Amino acid sequence: MSRLFVRTLRDDPADAEVPSHKLLVRAGYVRRVAPGIYSWLPLGLRVLAKVEAIVREEMEAIGAQEVRFPALLPREPYEASNRWTEYGPNLFRLQDRRGTDLLLGPTHEEMFTLLVKDLYSSYKDLPLSLYQIQTKYRDEARPRAGILRGREFIMKDSYSFDIDDAGLERSYQAHRAAYVRIFDRLGFEYAVVHADSGAMGGSASEEFLVVADTGEDTFVRSPGGYAANVEAVTTVVPAPQPYDDAPAAHAEVTPDTPTIETLVDHLNERFPRDDRAWTAADTLKNVLVMLRYPDGASEPLAIGIPGDREVDMKRLESQVAPADIEPFGDADFERYPDLVKGYIGPGVLGAEGATGIRYLVDPRVVEGTRWVTGANTPGSHVIDLVAGRDFTADGTIEAAEVKAGDPAPDGSGPLELARGIEMGHVFQLGRKYAEALGLKVLDENGKLVTVAMGSYGFGVSRAVAAVIENSYDDKGIVWPAAIAPFDVHLVVAGKDPAQFEAADDLVAQLEAAGLEVLYDDRPKVSPGVKFKDAELIGVPTIVVVGKGLADGVVEVKDRATGDRRDVPLADLVATLA
Repeated sequence: MSRLFVRTLRDDPADAEVPSHKLLVRAGYVRRVAPGIYSWLPLGLRVLAKVEAIVREEMEAIGAQEVRFPALLPREPYEASNRWTEYGPNLFRLQDRRGTDLLLGPTHEEMFTLLVKDLYSSYKDLPLSLYQIQTKYRDEARPRAGILRGREFIMKDSYSFDIDDAGLERSYQAHRAAYVRIFDRLGFEYAVVHADSGAMGGSASEEFLVVADTGEDTFVRSPGGYAANVEAVTTVVPAPQPYDDAPAAHAEVTPDTPTIETLVDHLNERFPRDDRAWTAADTLKNVLVMLRYPDGASEPLAIGIPGDREVDMKRLESQVAPADIEPFGDADFERYPDLVKGYIGPGVLGAEGATGIRYLVDPRVVEGTRWVTGANTPGSHVIDLVAGRDFTADGTIEAAEVKAGDPAPDGSGPLELARGIEMGHVFQLGRKYAEALGLKVLDENGKLVTVAMGSYGFGVSRAVAAVIENSYDDKGIVWPAAIAPFDVHLVVAGKDPAQFEAADDLVAQLEAAGLEVLYDDRPKVSPGVKFKDAELIGVPTIVVVGKGLADGVVEVKDRATGDRRDVPLADLVATLA
């Protein structure tokens, strides 16, 4: 410790929001350079290297071979796949001195595809799995949470190449099993959930989420085993309802009802039902947004959802990607005078409506359902508006929030909600990139066929932070043994030269036994500071050479449990090894 390049801090950094960010900076693992950009210090690099080693072992166990691409890449391959445009402002773009367009790689599907195309041409060359551990760059609009959501990060991405879909399925399952082993070794509490493929494309898609209250992703699970990211949850669609006995839709004056809550109160007061009270679920809320596409085009979109739910922006983003979502502003309302704020109804929406604005509704808005919704007149709503009789949408969209208690799509019970950190994502890409870049090989019959690809990402640097989100206490980090920077943190608690001599000897013995030791040999630092640093840094086993030395014992403390015991000097190496 007297030579280690580290400076521990007693106070949390001002910009830190989550435990891992606070503790990694305070314990001297990383330092902030700019928003979303961090330097790795010696302690941090040791942990990072151990995560990388686990990933490499499991990748090589399934026959994947490591390569390494540059981070600085040409525009052309990304132009061919259309991701030069689709990535929009998330892509770091630059030009060289000749004006040639370049980018900092956010992910490398195109480069892997072209490499295999360049070198392989026959079914005899397949199956093939390649991977790299490389720095990636994405211009996050709101970098936060330290290294959990940065603009520069280290990622393992691997890709499988197969002659057909059956081969792709085998490669996918092999990678999935490797991920399970990686997560088990890292000591995460994790969930494997169905996911939306998004801009990546492809068919099967699953995310590996570290369960953590600080996670940005919401996922659901059911008692019967269903699990999915909220973006991938599909609504259980109710059966159409008969409406022969439904009264005609009628507009009613509903003054001072700008919100769903005030509308429901007004309905129960002025238009009480015989069977039950009105609720927010009886209302149809119509939300307007503006979609901005990467090529600069824009389009308004209206979304109809039951009034007891909100639009989930992450679900909506996954449905309209690669477009960005912007609020529908005052200038937009001025362009569409038929829209009345707070009282928008289906009558003016859709391809056949006065505005022509595309109108998509929640899947629960099935034929025969009756709704209270805006009458497109200030202070007025329509009651008994029947879907399929009085209005027809242009389609459906999965944009409404998922609630605890909603039925699981597979019938396995009610859903519960949890938070998680996305740590891995496995895709069956299919032939999207192979077709875009012309990756074909000759099959057994001498016919050119397009290669089937899989893509498998794992957040290596993010894993360092995600472990901490699962493993810390009020004193500091609690590293699992698999990725701790050291096996043993040895502290000399006094200033007696005999204690330092004994500690020197113990360090040599422990290292000879194959253990990695962080030795706090600082002569002018108080025992209290040393103990606080040891708990903050979080090495699994803390050995204290102190007053017990006179009796031939040292104290061994388990960082995770706090248990302490005296161990004879002669037995220490065997005990810890």
